[in-house]
Amino acid sequence: MYTIGIDFGTESGRAVLVDVRDGREVASAVHQYGNGVIDEHLPGSSKPLPPDWALQDPMDYIEVIKQTIPAVLKQSGVKPEEVVGVGIDFTACTMMPVKADGTPLSATPEWRDNPHAWVKLWKHHAAQPYADRINETARRMGESWLDLYGGKISSEWFFSKALQILEEAPEVYDAADRLLEAADWVIWQLCGREVRNTCTAGYKAIVQNGTYPSREYFAALNPRFADVVDTKMTREFAPLGGKAGGLTEQAAQWTGLKPGTAVAVANVDAHVTAPAVKAVKPGQMVMIMGTSTCHIMSGDSLQTVEGMCGVVRDGIIPGLWGYEAGQSGVGDIFAWFVDNAVPPEYHEAAKAAGINLHQYLEQEAARQKPGEHGLIALDWWNGNRSILVDADLTGLLVGATLATRAPDIYRALIEATAFGTRIIIDSFEERGIRVNELIAAGGLPEKNAMLRQIYADVTGRAFKLAGSAQAPALGSAMHAAVAAGVYPNIEAAAEQMGKLKDEVVQPIPENQAVYDELYQEYKTLYDYFGRGQNDVMKRLKAIKRRARG
Repeated sequence: MYTIGIDFGTESGRAVLVDVRDGREVASAVHQYGNGVIDEHLPGSSKPLPPDWALQDPMDYIEVIKQTIPAVLKQSGVKPEEVVGVGIDFTACTMMPVKADGTPLSATPEWRDNPHAWVKLWKHHAAQPYADRINETARRMGESWLDLYGGKISSEWFFSKALQILEEAPEVYDAADRLLEAADWVIWQLCGREVRNTCTAGYKAIVQNGTYPSREYFAALNPRFADVVDTKMTREFAPLGGKAGGLTEQAAQWTGLKPGTAVAVANVDAHVTAPAVKAVKPGQMVMIMGTSTCHIMSGDSLQTVEGMCGVVRDGIIPGLWGYEAGQSGVGDIFAWFVDNAVPPEYHEAAKAAGINLHQYLEQEAARQKPGEHGLIALDWWNGNRSILVDADLTGLLVGATLATRAPDIYRALIEATAFGTRIIIDSFEERGIRVNELIAAGGLPEKNAMLRQIYADVTGRAFKLAGSAQAPALGSAMHAAVAAGVYPNIEAAAEQMGKLKDEVVQPIPENQAVYDELYQEYKTLYDYFGRGQNDVMKRLKAIKRRARG
C-alpha cells in the first residue's frame, strides 16, 4: 500500500509517493507555479502592486495536483488502487476569498483585476497596519488569548489580512462568501466539501479550545467585522490525521487515482514535518529551512513565550502543546544576495568550477574562521517574525570596509540567521521549555555543510538532518496513512515511516567561544533597532511608501 503527500511551498508544489510500511519514497515530482509569487503586478496587468504585497494564483495549486500525482504514478508503476490516501501541507497563513461553491474570486472576470481577490501568500506583509490595530485593541480590551501568540499577532496571520480586505476593498469582502486558508481550499477541491483543519485555525486564526475571539472584539476593530466568523468562516475544525473525505470524480480524473481514495485533513508545512523526522517528544526543535524558517516544538506544559507565533493543544502531536516560532527570511536573504549583489568575477569563477554560485560562495566562505570577516548582520530582510513580530523591520550589515568581499557577506548573512534562531531558543528556555537538539529539514541544510556547522556552533547544540529531502511531503503522506486507517495515530506512523540521517553535526568548542562573543553584539543591535530605541528602519519604510505614492 502507498500514500501520496503534496507539499505546497512558496514557489512550487512537491509530491512524493511513499510505501506505508517503512516510509520509503518510491517516486517524487515537482511542479513550479506558473505565476509564482505575484509581488510586482497581477498576471496580464502592468499596474504595479504596492510595496510588501505577495499574492498567488490558486489555479497554480490545481496544476500541481494535475501534474505531480500522475507523474509519480507513472514513475513508480504503482497502480491507482494501491494508493490508499492523499495528504497535503501548505505554507501558512496563505488565505483567499471564494464564492459559496468554492470558486476563487480571482478566477472570476468580475474580480480578476482586483488584487484583494487573489490569494494572500504567507509573506504578504502589507497588512502590518491592521496587525498593529489587532494587537493594540487586544491589549486595550485585555484579551487573554494574545499571550498565547507571544503578545503579538503577525501581519502574516489570517485576521490581519481579512481586515485589510474589508477596509481597503469592501466590495471584495462583500463578494466573498467564504474566507479560508488555501490549504483547506485545496482539500475542498479534492473531496468536494469544506473542511477546516485544527492546525491553521489554531496558529493563524486565533482559535483556542475551538473558540475564536469574541464578536465584541471583532466589532471593536470594525463594526462590519463583528460577524466575520459567522458569515465567512466556520466554528467546526477537523483534527490532524483525520479523514476529510474521499476523492471526487473530478479529482480522480485530475490525478488518475480512484474516486473515494481517502483525503487527509490539511496541515501546515512546518508542523507536518515533525513526525516525518521522528520529533514526537518534548525538547526537539524542528527547523523547516527554506525561503523562511519555521521552528516547531512540542511541550508537555503550557507556557507563554515572547514572540512565539502560537501555542496550540494537539497542534502538532496529540496530547502535547505545540509551539511555533519562525524567521521571515532565511533562504530568501541568501538568494537576494546572490541575485543582486555578487560581482561578475564570482559568477565566472563558479562557472569555471562547474558549480552554482551558492556552492562557490559557500566554498570560499568556509575557508574563514568565525569572526574573521569582521561583519555582523541583522537578518531582517523580510521583517522579523520571532521574537519581535514586526514586518516593518529591515536588514542591516555592520563592519563592512573596502576590503569586504562577497564570501564575507554571504557567511555573515548565514551567521545572522543562526543568531536569529538562537534568540528564539533563548526565548523558549527563559520560560522553562528546554531545547535539547535541533533537527533541520529542507533544501538549505541539505545542501550547505557550512550552514549546518555554523548553526551547531552558534546554538551550541547537536544538529541533525531529516532523512528525506522532501520531509513535509513525507509528513503529509504519513498523515494520509493515518486518515486511511493504516496506522492508529501519527506517533505510530512516525515510528515506522519517519527518517533521520545518520550524520549528526556537533558544535566545535573554539568556534562556540567566538560566536558567543559575536552573539552579544548581535543582541545589542537586535534590541537597539528592534525594540523602539531607534526606529530608523520604519522611518525609511515610511519615506519609501510616500515616494511610491
